[in-house]
Amino acid sequence: MPIKITHPVPSNIQVAQAAELRPILEIAQEIGLQPDDLELYGKYKAKVHLKVRDRLKNRPQGKYIDVAAITPTPLGEGKTTTTVGLSQALGFIKKQSVFTCIRQPSMGPTFGIKGGAAGGGYSQVVPMEDFNLHLTGDIHAITAANNLLAAQIDARLLHERAITDDDKLANALCPDGAFAPSIARRAARLGIAATNVAELSAQDKRRLFRLDIDPNSITWQRVLDTNDRMLRRIQIGLGDEEKGNERFTGFDITVASEIMAILGLTTSLPDMRERFSRMVIGTNHQGEPVTAEDLGVAGAITVIMKDAIMPNLMQTLEGTPAFVHAGPFANIAHGNSSIVADQIALKLADYVVTESGFGADIGMEKFMNIKCRYSGLVPNVVVMVATVRSLKMHGGGPKVVAGRPLDRTYTEENLALLEAGMPNLLRHIENAKKFGVPVVVAINAFKYDTDNEIKLLKRLVEESGSVAVQTTHWANGGAGAADLADAVMDAAKQPNQFQFLYPLDMPIRQKIEVIAREIYRADGIDLSPEAEAKIELYTRNGFGDLPICMAKTHLSFTADAAIKGAPNGFRIPIRDIRASVGAGFLYPLVGTMRTMPGLPSRPAFYDVDLDLETGAVLGLF
Repeated sequence: MPIKITHPVPSNIQVAQAAELRPILEIAQEIGLQPDDLELYGKYKAKVHLKVRDRLKNRPQGKYIDVAAITPTPLGEGKTTTTVGLSQALGFIKKQSVFTCIRQPSMGPTFGIKGGAAGGGYSQVVPMEDFNLHLTGDIHAITAANNLLAAQIDARLLHERAITDDDKLANALCPDGAFAPSIARRAARLGIAATNVAELSAQDKRRLFRLDIDPNSITWQRVLDTNDRMLRRIQIGLGDEEKGNERFTGFDITVASEIMAILGLTTSLPDMRERFSRMVIGTNHQGEPVTAEDLGVAGAITVIMKDAIMPNLMQTLEGTPAFVHAGPFANIAHGNSSIVADQIALKLADYVVTESGFGADIGMEKFMNIKCRYSGLVPNVVVMVATVRSLKMHGGGPKVVAGRPLDRTYTEENLALLEAGMPNLLRHIENAKKFGVPVVVAINAFKYDTDNEIKLLKRLVEESGSVAVQTTHWANGGAGAADLADAVMDAAKQPNQFQFLYPLDMPIRQKIEVIAREIYRADGIDLSPEAEAKIELYTRNGFGDLPICMAKTHLSFTADAAIKGAPNGFRIPIRDIRASVGAGFLYPLVGTMRTMPGLPSRPAFYDVDLDLETGAVLGLF
């Protein structure tokens, strides 16, 4: 669907609101979806039932493209914009059936400092207001599910302290004597053959009903989808009826919840139910894990999330179908959109273009080692996004301060600085090839880039054995990414020798070391005593075969966000290791990770308002 393009390019929201959207039923029909496959949310978005996979299971699978990027800088690389632009080029210019699969953004960053995440210019997912605000309520469902578990943790602590008699506790939890499904599951896990309270011995009664949670071990926090730094650390239990149950806890932003990570990695409703049951919230006083199933809440969480598991169908400015689903953080989680969206899309399209969060050392590594491992899907091509001006920053260019004019370094030709920053891009290319996947570099062009700078960048990439293509999709839509589409289609025809970076049965420490050495190029890792203890604990509890999800700054290959480029001669400090057993990974903490962003002095929401006459959203990115 061609679009009317004007120059200079208006703001993102002006471009989006000027677009002529097609009814989502029309989009769905063109790609082979039937009305019964959909749950409509207005005229321009819908959820898609997972049963579509069964109906399409005999269809051939399309080509799978992952869009990654160099180490992020404040100058921006345009990864989502490139993802959408490439999809539009494949769909409209190259006449291929194509699907875009991207994450749903948190409203925290949208109203904070980042702005929206629907792409930009003439390469956007629309309606962009819906994309960035609520969409179909998936994030709200995660908030409710997460906080239900958090409430039950503290309620169980309170009631177990208040009811000291085991018989009374058993009667409180089983008022008619029969086991609720969650209690029956716990009994089976503990090897208790009874089906009701009357059959239990005194010892089994205590084992079954007393979780004996150690408050100091609790890692599960409450969440909300707002940047609220004051809630990072709070004290609860201060009410008159809760005296004696005070403890310190905090809030994370919703997209940092393990429930969000599970939404991204689950493959079916039964699988999601099982993953929720395995979520570990802490340990008892004997060091044994306590799960959401133990707390009796996994079934209710599944009920809250039963609709959220369905991908959200939208469209790009040029009418290319897009799935927007799941939005896990890319530092403490895997940072990729959902497996189920990709699985459905690959049965509906010749090409599926998805993206990984942050730089390739973070999102792409987790895409390969975690998402592909659980999905069974194999990528055909990695598109590595880079810009001339960001590479100049990696070469030692001056600091960029929001609100101030760009230094002349970034707006004038500087071949020496560009060449000095190229090792960052080249390292990311080398890393992608370690997984056996061809790489195409997308040079996201800006108006200040010179011909000599583009030629230098292309030459250095070609000397590394890959191809680099200049794109102008932000200003020109799909037409501006036509050459990139050609290069991606050629690369997708190459033989694929996909491989994981490590086997799951490798010891935990060695898996962490492999990532640190092979992806970051560190000399090694330094484990704190707490991290050493966690390795022993997780190995003893049977979590040693889980993949690794490094929680590290996205702004550097090192643990220091200020170090740009492609440094060598450093080590990676591991201060702690935590377990997202339901999601299915262990996450080592490299330095301090913020799971609740704060608002800046001048948040983006200052510009957001509503036109009360037309109902149009104003000032959104």
